Amino acid sequence: MVDIFGNLLSGVQAAFALDSLLLCALGVSLGTLVGVLPGIGTIASLSMLMPLTYHLDTFQSLIMLAGLYYGAAYGGSTASILLNLPGTANTAVTSLDGYPMSQSGRGGIALFMTSIASFVGSMLGIGALVGLAPIFTQVAYQFGPAEYFSLAVLGLVAAAVVSSSSPMHALSMVAVGLLVSFVGVDPNSGAQRYSFGISELVGGVSLVALATGLFGIPEVIASAGSNHVRLQSSDKITWRSMLPTSEDWARSWKPMFRGAGVGGFFGALPGAGGTIATFISYAIEKRIHKHPEEFGKGAIEGIAAPESANNAAIQTAFIPTLMLGVPGDPVMALLLGVFLINGIIPGPGFVDNQPTLFWGLVVSFVVGNLLLLILNIPFVRVWIWILTIPYKYLYPAIIIFVCIGVYTVQLQTFDLFVVAGFGVFGFIARKLRFEPAPLLLGFVLGPLLEQNLRTAMILFRGDATRFLGEPLSAGLLGVSALLICLMAVIAMRRGASISNGLAVEKSEQ
Repeated sequence: MVDIFGNLLSGVQAAFALDSLLLCALGVSLGTLVGVLPGIGTIASLSMLMPLTYHLDTFQSLIMLAGLYYGAAYGGSTASILLNLPGTANTAVTSLDGYPMSQSGRGGIALFMTSIASFVGSMLGIGALVGLAPIFTQVAYQFGPAEYFSLAVLGLVAAAVVSSSSPMHALSMVAVGLLVSFVGVDPNSGAQRYSFGISELVGGVSLVALATGLFGIPEVIASAGSNHVRLQSSDKITWRSMLPTSEDWARSWKPMFRGAGVGGFFGALPGAGGTIATFISYAIEKRIHKHPEEFGKGAIEGIAAPESANNAAIQTAFIPTLMLGVPGDPVMALLLGVFLINGIIPGPGFVDNQPTLFWGLVVSFVVGNLLLLILNIPFVRVWIWILTIPYKYLYPAIIIFVCIGVYTVQLQTFDLFVVAGFGVFGFIARKLRFEPAPLLLGFVLGPLLEQNLRTAMILFRGDATRFLGEPLSAGLLGVSALLICLMAVIAMRRGASISNGLAVEKSEQ
């Protein structure tokens, strides 16, 4: 107990240092801005900011990037409510009832309640992070090379299952990510592989260049080339119109807590994430509501529960990343990359070996969410005004910022060609409905997968069947197999429904 209070105190001191507070404020402010502006995306913006992490220490980098992550969740609901255009994928559900509320003159109340629900979900998620960390740590101590390999396989398969593209497309992108992660030097023999005689590739492909090219450039190209709906005026939202009634509070507080429970659970599962949590929490509220027909027409429960679930999931997503070293989603993969770049390997001993870093992050999450509550309610009209700015003025500046940032990491012009190459690849992939996020997960988890596979095979003396002889490893691989079977069933049903539809069309003709 004394150690916990001592570590917590050191975390408080680290989080309340002036530079830490400023970077936390910068992160949550940029996150809110990213969330408000549809089309930029959390992963793209994190990728663009990653070059800055080379000029900051690990703790400062993480509080800034993490602040951007959960800050985007707060801001993403603004465009969902006012424009029916989600700022992030996780806030898509919010538009189902948020936009009808805005159309009926209750947009201010919807914005206010999403901020409150986001704060409640975040606080409960942080509590779950602190409470579950020791449990996950004890479980992780039972992991050896075979278990870590199996867990990495499960994370990649789960990412493919929940991907918005087809499972086969997602698995193929995972495979591409794994192949790219093998570029460089063999960790065992020291021999070069897949460098094609290019000296800049001997050290491997830069995570910053890959992530920026894969997410940032395609987002800019796609958004700049589309005609986004813009808010014409910010005069409709007034301070008075934002104040909820007592009935609004009475209808919202229970969905907030239920949503936080759902989000906290799914956030802690590798590969699940906030998007699934928001849809499930929305479905639960609609199921148990006395008047489910109100959902989709402006039910305040339809924004309170998903927003709370989304933010709780964001906080608990740090559990598998920090305690197991396996990212639960692409954003966590980028943050894991920051750890690895700085020589810190998350895993079972993370809390014991890096107590100041862990507790400093926890305290910074609390501070960041308090700042977001301050930013999102009093300054809501500022964020609404930003929605009136034409995109043509934003994206040239973003491209310039990206190029400068990537170049300053290693001072190599070659990295700019990597950005351009992956930018073209990412843009074409999206056009062909190949989601790029699984590629990033494959790239980040590739070294973990390879190293633990090799170590396990050495320990097992080349007997691969021993993976099934270890209970934890066998269980994880079994779940992966079940998920693959699930993907196959879904694909067959989808193919059958398409065939039936074509048959009906032919019979009608």
